[in-house]
Amino acid sequence: MILLTSKWFIGLVIIIMIITLLIVFGRKSVHTEILIPAKPEQVWSVLTDTKNYDQWNKILTPIDGELRVGETVKYRFSQDADNSYEISSTVRAIIKNQLLNQGGGTTGILTFDHRYQLQQVDAGTKVVIHEDYRGIAVPFWNPAPVAVAYERLNQALKERVLKVFHNE
Repeated sequence: MILLTSKWFIGLVIIIMIITLLIVFGRKSVHTEILIPAKPEQVWSVLTDTKNYDQWNKILTPIDGELRVGETVKYRFSQDADNSYEISSTVRAIIKNQLLNQGGGTTGILTFDHRYQLQQVDAGTKVVIHEDYRGIAVPFWNPAPVAVAYERLNQALKERVLKVFHNE
């Protein structure tokens, strides 16, 4: 009975409750989409040609690794002019011309599940970049600048696809 009224026990229970709440409410996401007047195969060929990212993609530039399921890919993520850092992600799923799914982070603290989704529509291809975040650090983090960077990434992808396939 003394244990239940101990300051240490009560403190431990409070800490456990706070961590539990952070885990439960530690969820955010970003979502951007763009319409590219091109076939999904054309968009896919540009999106997965990481060797030529330096010609158009200044937001997520590959440093090491290949886009194959199970592989780890290191990127330089240039969120904006002042924030650039390395991230590692593991390729979780690839469905040609439809989905590229990668994830990473520190389990329990902050993880990400990043998806490029391509959907054929009448006017071309709808490209969605969607990223879910989980972990106890998420409530203290603002993903809005990441969403802005992904909007720039989608626009750069569109411009590159149109440049490459406009001459067909």
